[in-house]
Parts: sequence; structure tokens; C-alpha cells
Amino acid sequence: MRRLEPSAFSRIGPLIGVIGGSAPTAEEAAAAESVGRALAEEGAVLVCGGLGGVMEAACRGARSAGGLTIGVLPGTDRGEANPYVDIPIVTGLRCARNVVITRTAQAVIAVGGSYGTLSEIAFALSFGAPVVGLGTWEMQREEHAPAPIIYAVTPEEAAAQALALARGGRASSP
Repeated sequence: MRRLEPSAFSRIGPLIGVIGGSAPTAEEAAAAESVGRALAEEGAVLVCGGLGGVMEAACRGARSAGGLTIGVLPGTDRGEANPYVDIPIVTGLRCARNVVITRTAQAVIAVGGSYGTLSEIAFALSFGAPVVGLGTWEMQREEHAPAPIIYAVTPEEAAAQALALARGGRASSP
């Protein structure tokens, strides 16, 4: 198998994960679509779970701006992918695909979400991937520092923060 040289990766933008619920509110769906669009406008590649809800909205936004989308699917049928996924990755892993998404992404943006999103946030943080939150979970535990999630107010701010972190920079203060 031919191994890709590092220069092959420089031809694509940063890999940014967008995670969130499959049944978002109208506001969350609109935010996800704006996040996807903003990421694509900056040349990022969007990585998500490939199904509906926040995932579909983010992919729709990215595609509307000419971006590339990758959907890491839970099942064994590439036909499960939402219509805005360019590259479906069929895993058969069900919710364990959350590990693949968060290992692949150089930074993650969490938009809203429920327990699946919470698990993805935890995986990303445990793998050292920065997480930017937009209307999502806030986590803390007694006698522990709060989870190092960077919270954004707007979709554009969330995209900018994630891109800066993925490119090795630091997030700016809101």
C-alpha cells in the first residue's frame, strides 16, 4: 500500500468535525448550516457522522460554499448518508464511529446535541482534540477544573476558533 507523504495532506484544508443531535431545533440546524458554510469558505474539510440533523445541516452549508464533506456512517450502507456527503465512510460500528470522527478531526465543533454528542465531546477531549461549543453541553465536576471547551456565541466565531486551533494556533477570547 502506498503511503501518503505529508505534502499530500497539505493539499486539503484542516479536518474539522461537526457534531450534534439528529433532531436539532430550528436554531441549531441554522447554526450548523452556517458553521458548515464558514468552514468551507476557509478551505476546511468537514467531518461528521453523515446522517441527518446537525450533520446534514452542516454538510449542506459546506456544500453550498463548495466545501468537501466526509460522513463517517454508523451502518453498512453508504445510502444512509445525507445527500450532502461527498465521501461516505461505511463503518458498521454504530455509535463506536464517534471514536473515528473525533480521532480524525483536528478540532471539533459541537452544536447543541444530546448524549451521543456528549460522548463525542468526551472522546475528543480525551484524545486531545480541541472542542468548540455552540449551544452545547457545559461540563464540570466538583474538585476538577471545568472541561476545556471553548464556547462560541455565533457560528462564524465557532468556525474561526476551530480553524485557529486546528492550525496550531490558540483560540481567541470571545
